[in-house]
Amino acid sequence: MAQPQDPSPSKAAEPGRMLGYAFARDHGVAVDGGVLVTGPEATLTGLREAQRRIGLRAPLRQMDMAGFEAVLARLYHNGSREGGEEPVTFEIQEDVGSQRGRDLLEDATEAPVIQLVNQLLRQAVLEGASDLHVEPHEGGLRVRMRIDGFLQTVLDRPDVPVKRVVSRLKVMAGLDIAETRLPQDGRIPLRLGGRMIDTRVSSLPGNYGERIVLRILDRAAGLVPLDALGLDPAQIALLERLATIPNGVILATGPTGAGKTTTLYSLLKLADREERNIVTVEDPIEYDLTGISQTQINAEIGMTFAAGLRATLRQDPDVILVGEIRDGETASTAAQAALTGHLVFSSLHANNSVSAVVRLRDLGLENFLIAATLRGVIAQRLLRRLCPDCRRGRPPDASDAAQFDRAGVAMPTVLHDPVGCAACNASGYSGRIGIFEILEIDETLREAITDGAGEGRLWQGALAPRDRLLGQALRVVAEGRSSLSEALRVVGDGA
Repeated sequence: MAQPQDPSPSKAAEPGRMLGYAFARDHGVAVDGGVLVTGPEATLTGLREAQRRIGLRAPLRQMDMAGFEAVLARLYHNGSREGGEEPVTFEIQEDVGSQRGRDLLEDATEAPVIQLVNQLLRQAVLEGASDLHVEPHEGGLRVRMRIDGFLQTVLDRPDVPVKRVVSRLKVMAGLDIAETRLPQDGRIPLRLGGRMIDTRVSSLPGNYGERIVLRILDRAAGLVPLDALGLDPAQIALLERLATIPNGVILATGPTGAGKTTTLYSLLKLADREERNIVTVEDPIEYDLTGISQTQINAEIGMTFAAGLRATLRQDPDVILVGEIRDGETASTAAQAALTGHLVFSSLHANNSVSAVVRLRDLGLENFLIAATLRGVIAQRLLRRLCPDCRRGRPPDASDAAQFDRAGVAMPTVLHDPVGCAACNASGYSGRIGIFEILEIDETLREAITDGAGEGRLWQGALAPRDRLLGQALRVVAEGRSSLSEALRVVGDGA
């Protein structure tokens, strides 16, 4: 039987949190409102403690393990960080392969510096931040989170022991705390109430100490359906057709943080059929995909994208996902894989769909090889979604009309602008929407690529203005889901 842990709640515990998370998990009991919920591994100690808290007459609901874990997730994962909750300790998972370590929702009685780091990491995870920046400066320490693509300051104080905070993060990431002159990279595999959280850590020396940036990846996050990404029905139908072709290369392009990996994973699930062998080579592995073999690259020991891709070709794959085409060797290997009958998904840094062809040429691929293997290109961006509680409508003016006319999008009667309220943290926006430019390589484009046509000529046989990124962004603006200023900020007025 598991050893009892301190089940004492915080001073302002909610009814569902009368028991600490670690106690509820280890003893298989939880308090959901006024109901005592038990899992298949409930212990006598847990039952007695729960009944002591809510009374012997409380109704009892028995659940299987999946149902009990779902209850734990609802009660503990999405809780507010306010209300006097105890600090939450993040700890290193000693055995990364087992994906097991002390959970981040367990109570902590740690030193103040550790508590500070724990609370910052927990806040970043619960608010859905993609990155956490820890920045020493002349006046102390500033910490910022990137939410919906924008950095927000969450701490800027002169009295924080900067070196100790940085050292704590480096210890958690397995970095050398004695080395402060060179950049270092590491990772912190964590758990938050049963959810796998993978944090990539990068340190960079600066004038006032080492700057730490953490990239936060929720490994247990579910894949987003295509319609929820922002794709319209015609685009979904096109992607479904591309995912069923037997061979070729399909690329997702856009800047860092534009959601390319999420789109590729959704495509991968479209291509996932029982008779297909699917293998991925990624850095990092962002989502766990059931039934798909996923490989993590490690450049330090020679396991690069190119090396991993060559190795997967010996695994009898039908579909291959390469996290990113970064160099000529990876591009060439991906093209050769497509020529030998494999369907290859990958991402590429390019400004739009047509410029992906120019980028592949820059990486050293011959025109005939690009034309023979490239099947489709998805260019995408993320627009911030207007807060529905505070957005403000206004009639469009002449300059607004010019933007819509140039993109071939019908002019709406009302445009909406951000205002800012408590619900959106005064930003005027809440969440993000994907916009997509999908180019299918047909015979006309294939001939132009073979002839070495430039970007201007390729556009002539590619997409109409309304189907390009600017046109797709203005369509979202016309629907009132984002603002014109946000569309022009993300896409520009010449896309």
